[in-house]
Amino acid sequence: MKTDANVVHLTKVASEHPPTSPVGRLPVALIQVRDKAAVQLKQALQALFDNADDTLFEMADRATSNAEQNAFFEAMRDLRLKRKSIERGFLQNVFEAFATLNQYEIGRPAPLDAVSYDSLSLVQNDELEESVAQDAMVAKVMSRDSLSLGHLTTRLNAMVSKKLDDKSNPLGPAALVGFFLQACSSLGVEIRVKLIILKLFEKYVLGDVGQLYADANQALVQAGVLPELKSTPPRRANVRAPAGRSPGETASAQEAFGGELGDEGVREVFGALQALLSQARGSVVPQRDVPADAMPITSNDLMRLLSHMQQRAPVQVSDDFDLREQLEQLLSRASAKSGKARVVGEVDEDVINLVSMLFEFILDDRTLPDSLKALIGRLQIPMLKVAVLDKTFFSRGSHPARRLLNEIASAALGWGDQDEAQRDSLYLKIEQVVQRLLNDFVDDPTIFSELLADFLAFTGDERRRSELLEQRTRDAEEGSARAELARREVEHALNERLLGRTLPEVVVRLLQDAWSKVLMLCCLKHGVNSPEWEAALATMDDLVWSVEPHEDPQSRMRLLELVPGLLKSLREGMASAAFDPFSTGEFFNQLEVLHVQAFQRFKRVVPEAEKAPANDEQIATDADELSLPLLELPPVEEELDMPAMVEVVEEIVLVAPGESRSPEPETVLPDDDEAVLQVDNLRVGSWVEFQEDEEHKLRCKLAAIIKPTGKYIFVNRTGMKVLEKTRMGLAVEFRRNAIRLLDDALLFDRALESVIGNLRRIKGA
Repeated sequence: MKTDANVVHLTKVASEHPPTSPVGRLPVALIQVRDKAAVQLKQALQALFDNADDTLFEMADRATSNAEQNAFFEAMRDLRLKRKSIERGFLQNVFEAFATLNQYEIGRPAPLDAVSYDSLSLVQNDELEESVAQDAMVAKVMSRDSLSLGHLTTRLNAMVSKKLDDKSNPLGPAALVGFFLQACSSLGVEIRVKLIILKLFEKYVLGDVGQLYADANQALVQAGVLPELKSTPPRRANVRAPAGRSPGETASAQEAFGGELGDEGVREVFGALQALLSQARGSVVPQRDVPADAMPITSNDLMRLLSHMQQRAPVQVSDDFDLREQLEQLLSRASAKSGKARVVGEVDEDVINLVSMLFEFILDDRTLPDSLKALIGRLQIPMLKVAVLDKTFFSRGSHPARRLLNEIASAALGWGDQDEAQRDSLYLKIEQVVQRLLNDFVDDPTIFSELLADFLAFTGDERRRSELLEQRTRDAEEGSARAELARREVEHALNERLLGRTLPEVVVRLLQDAWSKVLMLCCLKHGVNSPEWEAALATMDDLVWSVEPHEDPQSRMRLLELVPGLLKSLREGMASAAFDPFSTGEFFNQLEVLHVQAFQRFKRVVPEAEKAPANDEQIATDADELSLPLLELPPVEEELDMPAMVEVVEEIVLVAPGESRSPEPETVLPDDDEAVLQVDNLRVGSWVEFQEDEEHKLRCKLAAIIKPTGKYIFVNRTGMKVLEKTRMGLAVEFRRNAIRLLDDALLFDRALESVIGNLRRIKGA
């Protein structure tokens, strides 16, 4: 990259004076290091930008407001537009940093003016957040790759005139982050977006910078630069660290220090647990009198004893089963047989006590169904054997045995106690896992990884099926909620037009039984603000007006104009709602009679008003003048039966098919009531247990909160709806202690936390 054409360095001015060392040109080996590093950094930056869109889009999808979402979308657009300039600026900064390695420094920059704390602004707070993130990124790299970076800095100092340290090394993490921030200075994004971009830089650029240092050191060694410095073997690129492994446990660190870092962390965690256990001995763990010359058994002997117990473990683990007591009996027999007192070593005894206390918590845990506690309790000896073999069992959350226990407990969360003959596939699967461990596990812990993979595959299939059914349940409930809202809108429209009026019974029945369905369909398809909804309401208004008594001539003309279009709208609407054709015909026959009677009233009223006889010919003439249709009316002498009239005095209530709508009066509690607050704290996905009666409990998960209707929908483990409650209905259940929240945190972690808390309380007592 050429920069000399546009940039004039101040150091070039100093070159006119006689220097004490050569100026400007870099050694060939260093140029090779620079160019290769530039290629690697460019590839890493491209990976960053390739993944930035997905990351920012995901953040936008999780945004809680439109403003926040728009900020992420704007950042995506800005990043796309400025991607090339950022890449170019970053690499230019790297090249310029290398170019100054063999140039004199003119002087140090002037010290910054003192800044008053009172003058700090929001912008400076943003800069503080940025600085903290930058320091954390640099510290992470230094903790991981400080040895290889230190060797690279030493080799650079042997080749250039400028004195370097890890911070001023052009390839050091501090310099690289600074170059990137400088290149990103044109981005107009908020600090939270900037921090996300910095995280991406840490993942895709700094995440593999150790490989860059290893390659640079190797190139300089081949060029003969300080070959006596023994750098660590290069760590191959792997942006995503293995699950459960912290930065301090990466492969390069373990190779550099012989795996001591990982072992040290394990020893530290288990050592802290031992310190707590030692304080608690005698109060939690019963101590026995042993001779002073008692010999501790080896861990291998302990494993053999545990395997013997494992083969003879009871099918049902009762509350009075004590693993330590069983082991003590075996030790007593071994001591009597050998003639020497044998005891468990201190470390192994602490492991036994800790696992025993963990399983005491598990077997007492109310979250686990009782019938599954018996199965899980049988895992105590296999878990103890794993802990004896591998102390990371207590400190590493990703340990296969620990994960297997947690996954079994998570799957069992929604399982209800069932009869022997009704045990489902989950129970049988857990039983199969337990039996396999009891039969096959001796001293090879890889069996836990195999069983974990198999169990995860099983629960994954079950979860996908339940999620599909759960989604269908949610969709159905949301559809029911929309229908309920539409039904309320239709009820309101009907009551607004009919309540308190006296109308022909057939019209009231037509509107309530038939036209209500047309309105429902229109509301669901188009909404209450649509022209279609307004047209349906107008048809209903016209129908009501057409059957009411009117005496003025203008009403006669309006009726003549209205009836044909009204009948057409009614027929089309009822056909669209698939209303029963036979009932439709009956309605229209009766409606025709009503309209004929209305025109007959006009025939009687008009002659009286004009004091002149009226006949069909005159009516026809009037109709011709108005260009209105003429109805064929029966002779005046033929009196039609007057229609049955009804007064609408009660509110019209529409009931969904197959439902009876007789709402029971519901207890209303204030919003600040403790039980109501408990309901409001419920989240979708929360598991609860309902005490239906003295003998039956129902475990279910909150699948949806239907806000329009205020319903809380609960499903069972398979995703099928099992319960529906209102907010106040749930509050009443909480008030009478008929609902219990189930803790869905990881079982082993909860047990370990509880045991440690108890031990600390004993220590502090």
